[in-house]
Amino acid sequence: MAIVSVRDQTLKQAAQIIKEGGLVAMPTETVYGLACNALNEAAVQNVFLVKGRPAINPVIIHVSALVDVHKIAHVTPLAQKIAAHFWPGALTMVLPRRDNSGLSALCTAGLETVAVRFPSNTIARKLIQMSGVPLAAPSANISGTISPTSPRHVFDSLGDKVDMILAGGACETGLESTVVDVTGDIPIILRYGVVTQEHLEHVLGGEVQDGVAQTTHITSPGQLLKHYAPTIPLRRNAVDVAPDEALLAFGSIKFMGIITGGAVSDLPADQIRNLSESGDLEEAAKNLFSYMRDLDTSKFKSIAVMNIPNEGVGVALNDRLLRASQK
Repeated sequence: MAIVSVRDQTLKQAAQIIKEGGLVAMPTETVYGLACNALNEAAVQNVFLVKGRPAINPVIIHVSALVDVHKIAHVTPLAQKIAAHFWPGALTMVLPRRDNSGLSALCTAGLETVAVRFPSNTIARKLIQMSGVPLAAPSANISGTISPTSPRHVFDSLGDKVDMILAGGACETGLESTVVDVTGDIPIILRYGVVTQEHLEHVLGGEVQDGVAQTTHITSPGQLLKHYAPTIPLRRNAVDVAPDEALLAFGSIKFMGIITGGAVSDLPADQIRNLSESGDLEEAAKNLFSYMRDLDTSKFKSIAVMNIPNEGVGVALNDRLLRASQK
């Protein structure tokens, strides 16, 4: 395993690894994905084994052109409209799977649907094109842990279990893609992301249902109750901090205090990370997983997280934090 800079030669090597059934960690605009040939049953099994991913949890199939989606799924008029506005980009659509898709059954967890995404990251798209197959690419980390947004995060989580890590820098958005079920007449959001319900309703000019809280069984990636979790407990909506807690801040910490007395601003620098001092939700999204990793050490008993507005991208941030806080 090696972390390699992205050049024509290393991309060719990565594509060859994919063709031979190996695993490549690739950057996307959302998080780093653990990519393999989605048509190769043994390769997909290895992804699940390396991640410790439950077989009931389907993975997202990544393509480099809309025409490739038609080979594995039935693309409805609604899906075509969404694709025209949001692809390539940080949105995944759950579509009816074609019977002759050729996909490993593990990719879809035995469902009649398939989750598909056309990423905007140029490195990911080049790798898909050069591999010549759709890529199954869940996040490149141990299942349930903090998602990776840099090559180093991948290495720290998976080590030599990956054949190659393509170093494409920090991820642009830092949160997994929005997942939308478009198998019916009304789109249903199954996972929150930077493409919000408001974005979708504005483009479509109609209702988009929020199905995240209504989910009773797993129909797409990102629906596990406990997910994105640090190794130490995480406490949400904190208004103060214990001396032995780390603080994941958002906005001003001017009025935040230490439970035993004193101001949070007096704490050591390594005990605080501020997702966005200006209160910018998109900046906070980009920093979330990286800063959670920084604070996830045995030096602290837990991570206290300040309140984040539950609007726009903040809905996705709060969803991740809620799942990360589950015991």
